[in-house]
Amino acid sequence: MFATPEFLSALAAIVVIDLVLAGDNAIVIALAARNLPNALQRRAVIWGTVGAVAVRASLTVAVLWLLEVPGLMGAGGVLLAWIAYRLLAGDDGGKDHEVAAAAGFWGAMRTIVIADAVMGLDNVLAVAGAAHGSVLLVVAGLIISIPIVVWGSTLILNWIERFPALLYIGGGVLAWTAAKMLADEPLLQELLDSRPGLKTMLYLTLIGGVLGLAWLRNRRLAAQENARKEAMQ
Repeated sequence: MFATPEFLSALAAIVVIDLVLAGDNAIVIALAARNLPNALQRRAVIWGTVGAVAVRASLTVAVLWLLEVPGLMGAGGVLLAWIAYRLLAGDDGGKDHEVAAAAGFWGAMRTIVIADAVMGLDNVLAVAGAAHGSVLLVVAGLIISIPIVVWGSTLILNWIERFPALLYIGGGVLAWTAAKMLADEPLLQELLDSRPGLKTMLYLTLIGGVLGLAWLRNRRLAAQENARKEAMQ
């Protein structure tokens, strides 16, 4: 069960999703604990993260149950495709990093848990979609990725800044998960099963569309910025 290609590929997708989407949450953790004494900062980060993981795991399990309702899997896939595009297009989806630094240990923990729950919709939806209804996959993905995020978030963010292609890989995984959610939507099963090749076309169109549109937008914005700089010289 644990060594099957399906399980391992889903687990890899969940880890990639967690790492790509956890940058904002790592920033929140750092901001919330920045005014604490050094002796308390590490404890606040660790225990605040433990609380945030518990909340996120509970929310993800709840979403796993909700996605069983006909129509919601497809709606979630559409929303996740939009999240993937906004991630690649350089928009943080309105997430606010202006987090007030907490004055005490418990205040920092409370801030971390609440902020993570509020900001984690994209992560919860993506992980639930990639987990294919498996609570074990959700828990395993969190166990693997959370320590990496907590202790390596700065390194991860630097890698993404130095190698933008990494972000596109993450966006591609999100788009693939969105396509999988649409393909698994019960209301679409009859249509997809009746037309051979339609499911493959769905994957190619959604993944290619998300990556292609985001790349074109970023290229256009870069050209405009270069033109603006040349005009100022």
